[in-house]
Amino acid sequence: MKLHKAGAAAAAALVLALTATACGGDSSDDSGSGSGGGGKIAIGIKFDQPGLGLKTPDGTFTGFDVDVATYIAKELGYDAKDIEWKQAPSAERENLIANGDVKFVAASYSINDERKQKVDFAGPYFLAHQDLLVRADDNSITKAADLNSKKLCSVTGSTSAQNVKEKLAPKAQLLEQGGYSECLTGLENKTVDALTTDDSILAGYAAQKEHAGKFKLAGLKLSDENYGIGLKKGDTKLLGQINDALKKMESDGSWQKAVTANFGPAGYKNEPAPAIG
Repeated sequence: MKLHKAGAAAAAALVLALTATACGGDSSDDSGSGSGGGGKIAIGIKFDQPGLGLKTPDGTFTGFDVDVATYIAKELGYDAKDIEWKQAPSAERENLIANGDVKFVAASYSINDERKQKVDFAGPYFLAHQDLLVRADDNSITKAADLNSKKLCSVTGSTSAQNVKEKLAPKAQLLEQGGYSECLTGLENKTVDALTTDDSILAGYAAQKEHAGKFKLAGLKLSDENYGIGLKKGDTKLLGQINDALKKMESDGSWQKAVTANFGPAGYKNEPAPAIG
């Protein structure tokens, strides 16, 4: 009799467990649904770009791309605490999207025809330009041609540096480093004369407290870089949702507030918010 009761209790427990699983499921990761509802969402950002996407020593994340992505996530139904930030190096952005590791990528991701073959882009949400960062007291570089007698620094494999070297100042002495921090050190120590990449990235570095007053942007527009939100190709529903979120961010003033907070200390003169879509 006792054995019969124990077996009945176990069977009842099993039925309850199966029912709960069928009805509720596991809500710990909702990154694929885009519906919010208390789940999680994985978003790709840069971890090493001050002003855009930076993981701080205390483990928090700051930057304009972080602010934009957080706003989009909110409009999709997710709280900030529901976001799982994933590092998205430039060479890995398409793979992260294609493999479903992230819902979308916001990582100074310039829209171009080659990338559009692999992913879809919402936006653009920011218009950047290739520019130069120089020392604050250096007035000798006012145009790209002035670099012909100067030492130019950028990161290894940079398309920005090659653009200057091949098209704008072929006699510039190009020095390639592993990271922008090495270029900044060289710029401060006067072993190089200028650093080149997107002006938004340069402004982010110049705006850091430890660099306050040391550097300035030359204000040259050497290329147009439209930053977009990368997402899985063919996901038209999510594309529309993100575009709607970006439009709302601009109209309610949150976009300009984020620009000012992240780039303002560098005296960066941003372009107006670009037209979405």
